[in-house]
Amino acid sequence: MKIKIVLDAMGSDNCPQPELEGAIIASNKLDIDVILVGDESLLTSGLEKLEGDKSRVTIQHAPQKLEMNDHIREARAKKDNSMAVGMNLVKAGQADAFVTAGNTGMVMYFGIKTFGMIPGVDRPCLAAVFPVQDGKCVIADIGANAECRPEFLVQFAQMSSVYSRLMLGVENPRIGLIANGEEEGKGNELTKQANPMMQVALKNFVGNIEGKELFGGQVDVAITDGFTGNVMLKSVEAVSKLILTTLKTELMSTTRTKIGALLAKPAFDGVRKLLDPAEVGSAPLLGVDGLVFVGHGRSDAKAIVSSVERAYYAAKSDLLKNLRKELEPLE
Repeated sequence: MKIKIVLDAMGSDNCPQPELEGAIIASNKLDIDVILVGDESLLTSGLEKLEGDKSRVTIQHAPQKLEMNDHIREARAKKDNSMAVGMNLVKAGQADAFVTAGNTGMVMYFGIKTFGMIPGVDRPCLAAVFPVQDGKCVIADIGANAECRPEFLVQFAQMSSVYSRLMLGVENPRIGLIANGEEEGKGNELTKQANPMMQVALKNFVGNIEGKELFGGQVDVAITDGFTGNVMLKSVEAVSKLILTTLKTELMSTTRTKIGALLAKPAFDGVRKLLDPAEVGSAPLLGVDGLVFVGHGRSDAKAIVSSVERAYYAAKSDLLKNLRKELEPLE
């Protein structure tokens, strides 16, 4: 049976254009059905202006749109918003996964309300994939929970380990706890309490890690609270952009460097691709009992395609079923 992905067409900062373009590209690239959710007249007219095979793209009307500055009370009043309507399609079994570039707080609220939690999980987490030496590392939480209890971090690690195994092909993911030192007693109260709990619960726990271990590729999964993880994510994105911008400026500064840049273009293209957030596209909201993926508000069509692709492979690999199985002992 062909996999169906629901795409919130009213989520990104520049919606619905990136979603419309991304839906057409993704539906043809992956041979999937994409259901765009949003204002029907707006989406219909937008699709008509675009080229490409649109036979695998359909529209589900949702008259209301969530804004980035909406609070919970305002969101609750918008019962027919694109996020709620889209998630309910997945809940009803009419699609396999939900993708949005909308407000993370709203995704978490409607995700829990619509799907509930996987038995044994207290709080969901967002898991990002970072490029590291000789591979990739799953980092959680990157923004769903600013405040955490130590048992939350253990659950984040268990879920992220399953994600690393199924989505990145790491057979036995090594798990580290992000701290300000490698020693067991380092860190704040959260990491000090979480470390011994992880030692007991996680067979591949390597202990506390710093940035050098993370980006040196010494772990496959790195765990922290959502506040720290979100600051880390945005800092890495900013530094990556700075490096690429500075490198481009320097390489274009003289005739000699321009010639060198031309000769080394394949290598620079590889670095640019490695550091481009649009290559990853979105992060899964692990812990809710449904496949939900959250992209950046600034997502362009390329990022939307990557987001849909990530959701597609999660559905194809039975990520949700495997998460439930992994967390059964916690019930």
